[in-house]
Amino acid sequence: MTASSTALSTKRRIWGWFFFDWASQPFATLLLTFIFAPYVKELMGSGAAAQAAWGWGVGLAGIVIALMAPILGAAADSSGRRMRWIWLFSLMYVVGSAGLWMAAPDSFNLTLTLVFFAIGLFGMEFATIFTNAMLPDLGTKEEIGRISGNGWAFGYLGGLITLIIMLVFLAENAETGKTMLGLSPAFGLLDGAAREGTRAVGPLTAIWFAVFMIPFFLWVRDARPASGQSITMTQALGRVKTTVRNLPQTPSRFAYLGSSMFYRDGLNGIYAFGGIYAAGVLGWSVPQVGQFAILAIISGAVFAVIGGRMDQRLGPRPVIAFCILVLLAVSVSIVFISREGVLGLAVSETSKLPDIAFYVIGILIGAAGGVVQSASRTMMVRQADPAHMTEAFGLYALAGKATGFIAPLSIGIVTSISGSQQIGITPLIVLFLLGFVLLFWVKPEGDRAEWDASSQP
Repeated sequence: MTASSTALSTKRRIWGWFFFDWASQPFATLLLTFIFAPYVKELMGSGAAAQAAWGWGVGLAGIVIALMAPILGAAADSSGRRMRWIWLFSLMYVVGSAGLWMAAPDSFNLTLTLVFFAIGLFGMEFATIFTNAMLPDLGTKEEIGRISGNGWAFGYLGGLITLIIMLVFLAENAETGKTMLGLSPAFGLLDGAAREGTRAVGPLTAIWFAVFMIPFFLWVRDARPASGQSITMTQALGRVKTTVRNLPQTPSRFAYLGSSMFYRDGLNGIYAFGGIYAAGVLGWSVPQVGQFAILAIISGAVFAVIGGRMDQRLGPRPVIAFCILVLLAVSVSIVFISREGVLGLAVSETSKLPDIAFYVIGILIGAAGGVVQSASRTMMVRQADPAHMTEAFGLYALAGKATGFIAPLSIGIVTSISGSQQIGITPLIVLFLLGFVLLFWVKPEGDRAEWDASSQP
C-alpha cells in the first residue's frame, strides 16, 4: 500500500469515526435536553413533577448502564471485535428513539415513554463506549486531542441541523399549533393539535442516526483483527472485578475516574434538566427552549474546535479544570435566575432580563460542556492501559454512570421535597466541586510506568 493510499485510508477512518458523533448527537440535543424533555413537562403540567419523574427515569437507566458498561468492554477487548456490539446498540438507539412517537397528549403513558427513552439511551451510551475506544487508533497521542475536539464539533453541528429542522418544520407551539416560523408541522402533513410535529422528534432522531451511521460502518474497521478468544460474561465480570480491585495501584487513573465521575454527572444533570428548568421556571415554550439550544450548540461547536487545539497544546488536564470552574459558576447562577429576579436583582414580571441571562447561561454551558467532554475522552486515553482500551472506556462509562443516578435522582428528590425547581438544582454545585478537587491527583500522562512495567516479559 502506498503512502498516499494509507493517508487516504486513515483520513477516511477518521471521518467515519466523526460520523458517529454526527449521527448520535441528536439524542442528547433533541430528546434528552431541548425538545422532548420540555414536551413531557407540557404533558404533565407541573414543572416540578416532570423534573422529578425525569430524574427517576434517567437515573434508573443510568444504574443499568453503569453495571453493564465495563463488562461489555472487557468482553469486546478479549475478542478484538467492537463493530458487532456497535451494530447491536445502534439498533437499540433506533428502536428506542422511534418509539417516542407514541407519547401522544390524549394517551400519554409516562412509564411506556420512559421505557422507550431508556432503550434509546442504552443504545447511545453503550455504542459510545466502543467508538470512544477507537480514538487512540486514529492518531498519535498529540493528535487525538484535536481529533476528539473536531469530532465533538462535528457532532454538535449535526445536533444543530436537526434542531433547526425540528423548530422550523416540526415542533409546534401548544397554543397555536404552528412552528417557530408560523408554519403548520411538516407543511400540514402532521396534526399540530395532536402534537404530531413535536412527537416526530423521536422518528427524526432514529432516521437521522440510521442514515448517517452508514459512513461509519463503511469506513471504520476494528484496528486489530479478532483474536477469536472470546470470553463469557462471567469471565468478563471477573476481569472487571480484578481491574477495579487493583485501581488503587494506578492512583492517577483512580483519581481521574473519581473526578470525571462527579463532574460529568453534574454536566449530565445540566443537560438533562436545562430544558425542563427553563420551561418550568421561566415559562418557556418548546420553540423558546429550542432557540436557547441553538445558541448552546453553536457555542459548543465553536469551542470544541478551540478546546481541541488547546488540548493538543496544553494537554487535557488544564482544559478540563478550567471548564469545571465555568460549569460550577453556571450551576450557582442558575439557582438565582427566575421570573422574579436575576442574581439577587428584582425584576418585573415582563422583564426580559431573566431570558437574556439564561441565554448567556446556555452559551456558557455549550462552550464548557463541549470542550470538557472532548478533553475528557482524550484524558481517558492517557490514563488507560493500551492493551485494554475498550474495558478502560467501559470503566469510564461506569465512572460516568456509577454516580450517574445521583444528579437526576438527587435533583428529583430535592425538587420533590422542596417543591422548587431552583432549590432542586443545587446538588449540581456539590458534584462539580468534588470533580475539581479530585483532579489535583491526576497525572497528565497517567500511570504509564505501571503499564510499561506490566508489559515487560
